[in-house]
Amino acid sequence: MSRENKILILLLMFLLSFFCTRLIFAGEPSKESRKKGAFYTGKYPNLFKKLLNKKDSEINDKIGKAFQQFFYGNDETERIYYSVEPDMAYITDINNNDVRTEGMSYGMMISVQMNKKNEFDRLWKWAKTYMQHQTKKREGYFAWHCRTDGSKIDSNSASDGEVWFVTSLFFASARWGDGEGIYNYKKEAQHILDAMLNKIESSNVRGEVTNMFNKKAKQVVFVPSGEADDFTDPSYHVPHYYQLWARWADKENQFWRDVADTSRAFLKRAVHPVTGLAPDYSLFDGTPFRFGNGTQHNFQYDAWRVAMNVALDYTWFAKDKWAVMQSNRLLNFFHSIGVKKFGQVYTLDGKQLVDDHSAGIISMNAVAALASTNDNRKEFVQEIWDVELPTGRYRYYDGILYMMAMLQLSGNFRVWHVK
Repeated sequence: MSRENKILILLLMFLLSFFCTRLIFAGEPSKESRKKGAFYTGKYPNLFKKLLNKKDSEINDKIGKAFQQFFYGNDETERIYYSVEPDMAYITDINNNDVRTEGMSYGMMISVQMNKKNEFDRLWKWAKTYMQHQTKKREGYFAWHCRTDGSKIDSNSASDGEVWFVTSLFFASARWGDGEGIYNYKKEAQHILDAMLNKIESSNVRGEVTNMFNKKAKQVVFVPSGEADDFTDPSYHVPHYYQLWARWADKENQFWRDVADTSRAFLKRAVHPVTGLAPDYSLFDGTPFRFGNGTQHNFQYDAWRVAMNVALDYTWFAKDKWAVMQSNRLLNFFHSIGVKKFGQVYTLDGKQLVDDHSAGIISMNAVAALASTNDNRKEFVQEIWDVELPTGRYRYYDGILYMMAMLQLSGNFRVWHVK
């Protein structure tokens, strides 16, 4: 064999060894890199640029203006975030003059997405100090609403608050690193996860504290309490968050994977097959449910958020094309009414019950455009771009949904990867 042939063979062997080594040690990331979804690609769509041809400077200015108003605007008419010196803050529901885990956890999520560590830490310390139960059977859970002085109004928990607390804490850990005490974000997130699954499994006894996720149904419960733990709220089903927990939690990982898959299957059953509308409450099989003499079997305030959850799950993980079909169906229903005049409360088959065309539902419908392939999705994105910033009595819910939608539609609502 010639010297040149020996050199060629050795070179080929080296190249073969190099590429085999790369394949062996690349492991799971190499497989995942071939998957679609922003979690894998790191590419988050910006529909303001794509559909409306807005410049980065315009988008950033609009988001910055909204944050400034809701966090530091006029005390009486604009802001929902209030500082408590020296190092705490709360977000208040202006209409009800209380502080809710929903608003606190959403505020923390907005803060971490916008790299506002000071605001995040202030909100978290207030929630930890006044809302989280530290002893006895509720330990680890949060009182779902308090007065602005920190006193508890109701010791029960609303499960969506804990869900968003956990995810925002994980993101804070990834983005800023863990500090000491209550600012060890990852440890705090895990503490809440542990609490969710270590109470009584289920109970029919009024006031008995139960698990936040039903282990048999593998679904989030409406309230982890004996009178309200045998049904759920479709807007609490955020499979994209549960998918992350399955990766980052230090235990029960397979359970969280199952919960993510179950939530995706549940949402298919919960929405109306023609309108795409979801009820506020439902049984675990997706059947609409009314609590007492309420109207929660209709599409109303909680249910607005289902559009956001379906679209974000698809944007991040692209698990099931059903999310595209659902987003198309929902936007077609509202488009048939009129993008500038649809109301905010409906029966599931589409009878309008409340006419108000509020910023909250405008925002959630716009987020559905992330998963939609409809030509009409541009009109919904234009509608949120054009809407005036909420002020006055109802600015809390409308405003906080608007703020999150603006981040989501601009590609600024991202997974911060925990190591």
